[in-house]
Amino acid sequence: MRWQSGRRSSNVEDRRGMRIPGGAVGGGLGTIVMVLLALYFGMDPSVILDQTTQVETRVPYDTQPGARSSENDPLADFVSVILGDTEDTWHQLFRGLGRNYEEPSLVLFSGAVQSACGLAQSATGPFYCPLDQKVFIDLSFYRDLKNRFQSPGDFAQAYVIAHEVGHHIQTLLGISQKVNAARSRASEAEGNALSVRLELQADCLAGMWAHHADRARQILEAGDVDEALQAASSIGDDRLQKQSQGVVVPESFTHGSAEQRARWFKRGIENGDLAQCDTFAADEL
Repeated sequence: MRWQSGRRSSNVEDRRGMRIPGGAVGGGLGTIVMVLLALYFGMDPSVILDQTTQVETRVPYDTQPGARSSENDPLADFVSVILGDTEDTWHQLFRGLGRNYEEPSLVLFSGAVQSACGLAQSATGPFYCPLDQKVFIDLSFYRDLKNRFQSPGDFAQAYVIAHEVGHHIQTLLGISQKVNAARSRASEAEGNALSVRLELQADCLAGMWAHHADRARQILEAGDVDEALQAASSIGDDRLQKQSQGVVVPESFTHGSAEQRARWFKRGIENGDLAQCDTFAADEL
């Protein structure tokens, strides 16, 4: 992937090294909100409950991009470039819709982090919080992506960021809010099905970014698309369930199967058309 000459985003907040010592606050409203949001985003709520709900104590950290030397921190530099490229791409696409694009922030953290959606640990993986419109990522996830999920490569890493930005797009367009409202009235199985459509759409939106970014800035190299397809399929619900529990339960899917995730990302990168990413209008996923 050709990224080194790309523009660095000014919306990266570096919270790595922030201490979050123990300090129980009980199973109060904050815990309830976080569990509900975990369900909303398709996370396992037990990850939240197992954290014993710690209280964050702030320590000084740099919030200015570039405060850490990119020469010594190439992965953070990479993330800043990819975020900047999503900004450039979605600004252009939103202008075509007659709208202004509101840029999200991206928070780098290590271990655990406090967001407007509550406390989260690295085990939850990268996530987007609509309440503060921020993407959160512990860069150690990329090690897991390479080693645990067998998905190495810089474009696979870029896909992860683009997918979370896809959730930001859904929030700006009001899609997430409608889905959340529908899930609150639905059965568990129906709610899971809606979550799958939301996640597959975010995969397609990630593909849309890649389509338009490559047309404008020729970022893709041979093998890049295969990297992203492998990353998308490696975190399909069927593969994750097979790894963790040895059995696949389709009705409990919240993100989509490996085949579905790869196919919807590919649809976005091939078409670059928002209408083609309407998973909610699709008869079959």
